[in-house]
Amino acid sequence: MKHDPPSNRNALHHGHRAHEESSPLRDPVCGMTVTTQSAHQAEHEGTRYYFCSAGCRAKFLADPAKYLVQPAGKASLFGLTANRQPLSASKTNAVYTCPMHPEIRQDQPGSCPKCGMALEPLMPNLEEDEENPELKDFRRRFWWTLPLTLIVTILAMFGHRFDLMPIATQTWVELALTAPIVLWAGKPFFERGLQSIVHRSPNMWTLIALGTGAAFIYSLVATLAPQLFPASFIEHGRVGVYYEAAAVIISLTLLGQIFELRARSQTSAAIKALLRLAPKTARRINADGSEADIPLAHIHVGDLLRVRPGEKVPVDGIVVEGTSAIDESMLTGEPLPVTKRVEDKLIGATINTSGTLVMRAEKVGSQTVLSQIVQMVAQAQRSKAPMQRMADRVSGYFVVTVVSVAAISLLAWGLLGGDQGWKFGLINAVSVLIIACPCALGLATPMSIMVGSGKAATQGVLFRDAAAIENFRRIDTIIVDKTGTLTEGKPTFGRAIAVNGAEQAEVLRLAASLDQGSEHPLAAAIVDAARKQNITLSKAEQFESSSGIGVRGVVDGHRLALGNTALMQAEGIDVAALAPESERLRQEGASVMYLARDGRLVGLLSVSDPIKATTAEAVASLHESGIRVVMATGDGVTTARSVATRLSIDEVHGEVTPQDKLRLVEQLQEQGRVVGMAGDGINDAPALAKADVGIAMGTGTDVAMSSAQVTLVKGDLRGIARAREISTATVKNMRQNLGFAFVYNALGVPLAAGLLFPFTGWLLSPMIAALAMSLSSLSVITNALRLRARG
Repeated sequence: MKHDPPSNRNALHHGHRAHEESSPLRDPVCGMTVTTQSAHQAEHEGTRYYFCSAGCRAKFLADPAKYLVQPAGKASLFGLTANRQPLSASKTNAVYTCPMHPEIRQDQPGSCPKCGMALEPLMPNLEEDEENPELKDFRRRFWWTLPLTLIVTILAMFGHRFDLMPIATQTWVELALTAPIVLWAGKPFFERGLQSIVHRSPNMWTLIALGTGAAFIYSLVATLAPQLFPASFIEHGRVGVYYEAAAVIISLTLLGQIFELRARSQTSAAIKALLRLAPKTARRINADGSEADIPLAHIHVGDLLRVRPGEKVPVDGIVVEGTSAIDESMLTGEPLPVTKRVEDKLIGATINTSGTLVMRAEKVGSQTVLSQIVQMVAQAQRSKAPMQRMADRVSGYFVVTVVSVAAISLLAWGLLGGDQGWKFGLINAVSVLIIACPCALGLATPMSIMVGSGKAATQGVLFRDAAAIENFRRIDTIIVDKTGTLTEGKPTFGRAIAVNGAEQAEVLRLAASLDQGSEHPLAAAIVDAARKQNITLSKAEQFESSSGIGVRGVVDGHRLALGNTALMQAEGIDVAALAPESERLRQEGASVMYLARDGRLVGLLSVSDPIKATTAEAVASLHESGIRVVMATGDGVTTARSVATRLSIDEVHGEVTPQDKLRLVEQLQEQGRVVGMAGDGINDAPALAKADVGIAMGTGTDVAMSSAQVTLVKGDLRGIARAREISTATVKNMRQNLGFAFVYNALGVPLAAGLLFPFTGWLLSPMIAALAMSLSSLSVITNALRLRARG
């Protein structure tokens, strides 16, 4: 992996050294810009650091290592040092991107120059979760100004009825209440609106800024210079002002942003879960034989590490001493731990279940298998859906069209409307911007998604985002993992078969007695089965484990051998009598072990991962829906084919890696197929993220569920059919809502522009425009709520 030169490392972590005068100095604790003239300084290991306050200096002195970069040449976990650096430090080294426009990259937080959306870190921070600062800011702005919005709205609607105060005084009160809402709470919206104009990328912020600004400025002019307006604009003793429209729009927009930011904060959960799999420390064996626990970032290639029972393997490497069973299910998805001996490979983040191992580190940091999976998930999640790009283009045209209509209305009235033409033109332009403010368009999709996803949740289907609901109905190919998706994901004892005069119970008893000394999970399944049947087990003597082929020992004075065909051949035992039965069991997906007593075959035992009771029905329903079912599993090809045959699965891929699954998804997408990926393990995470729709089993890992767009809570594939029905209904509802919104704009914009004035004498005041906008929003909300009534 690449390491930063010593002269730059502190710069990457907000802790600049005193001699780095050419770069801006930053407080290593909080990241604020400081200078060498700061009164708060401290020296650590020959380097002077500068701070913004005494508090930051005290924190640094209490634990300097927490705020400093790791030494050169050490392993940086996933290319980052997130487990040992402060949040502020990671931000300096982070790259920020836009969820809607992943091509936008910058080295600091901000908003997207194309759509105005807040940028997110390309790679999430591993420190304790800190609330999104923009979410915190918007929530503060919303709650502080919400009472003002309520008061100004009540005054505008009912003040003249109850004669609470002179109407002129009420106007100034409304101005005083609205000013902080527009100028403070709405400041981010105006900044983004200005940015959209500067970057020539009109978006929703353009209209919100123009519409809200126009309503406020119009009202401000009406308050300060009411004599500029014709008598026809006097309402209830004053020129009509629309402060409440500006206030309500800003408050509703803030509320919508709060909900959006909360949802978006969950998008990095999958990568965070992957990153947290790696242990924070490792036990290194030093050259003098002593041992010490060190941070993972300090591991070098070639270091000897001890992995004790129950601990995680720290990095990728090779076993140099010891034997143990390693649980790799979090990376491979397979339920059975794998026995590891000298010269066998180890994968970082897997779990040592039994014996003690000594390993040699071979891959560290960004080179590990886990790190590669992290990178693949991050890349897949940042890919952009074609539908989203199309929506961006449509939105841009809409904004330009609305602004153009407002400008044309202003000029037409100004040039052709006589003495009062410019006044009427200004009012009509304001009305156009207000009525065309994309509140209804903004609510059309989220409201349908909110109600549809809530309905789905009551039926055991969890959609992660709107894209999942939109795309689910289009799926024509489903890729399924075997273990935990089609099967239960738990090894269970199958059966014992006896030959040569032995009894089945005796075969199980002898095998379980011998296996008491084995750490292998297949042995655990056999021992557990015997105990459940209340079989009394005997003590095994002279127990020995033969590498990869089985075990030997003495039970009740009899020499036993339990293992595969290779062990039987080594013992000179003929297994022909059980060969047909063993082959049949293997074709069913079972693992087979032969048992020999005193040099003679007495039986076999099988252990398998059973298919879920609901799987056959689920696969059949998918076929009825015209969906092609493809199995991709890390299991052996023979086992995979046997399961596929029983379930009538269309296509089978065995012994695949996470990269293979990802490539399979990409290949199918290149063929024009809309791909759904159903899985439950971490090994499925990259493919789940890359698929058009990722479907996770709720009974699987948290990473799988975080990577997938859809989670089936009960882990039942039959939920896919329910999800399709909900997707179809929700998308239909969304289209209806968008239709309502466009109809309102199509009718309202011409009316607001004064198009009907020559025929009817009607002009649409900003108040009516605001009311029309509210009715538009109400219509989409009411229509979305109809989804709740679906069966």
